[in-house]
Amino acid sequence: MQNHKTMENQAQKESYQQKIQDQLDEWRSDIDRLKEKAKNATAEQKLKYQETIDKMELKMDEGKSKLKDLKESGADAWDAVKEGADSIWDTMKATFAEVKERLRDKDDIEPVEDKKA
Repeated sequence: MQNHKTMENQAQKESYQQKIQDQLDEWRSDIDRLKEKAKNATAEQKLKYQETIDKMELKMDEGKSKLKDLKESGADAWDAVKEGADSIWDTMKATFAEVKERLRDKDDIEPVEDKKA
């Protein structure tokens, strides 16, 4: 029988996983919109868009991998896994926020610098 702390951790874990999945879905939409913008861009702009899209998709893959780790972790061990995930999410949020800001400011986009935590 699970103790109260384990059940509480499991509930927190599931809530956190859903939050991460929702954020990944939102970022996937952002990437798809960026791909649409790239279709109508000049050749030079398309290269810049593609660089940015590639970096964003790399971050998405990192996020999906960390989400998988979270799902596979036991309720008792998830606190340790969550700490690593938080670091990746902070980096991803900064990257995606920077891209959104650039898209808001102008139609042209500069490649996003890869931010390391």
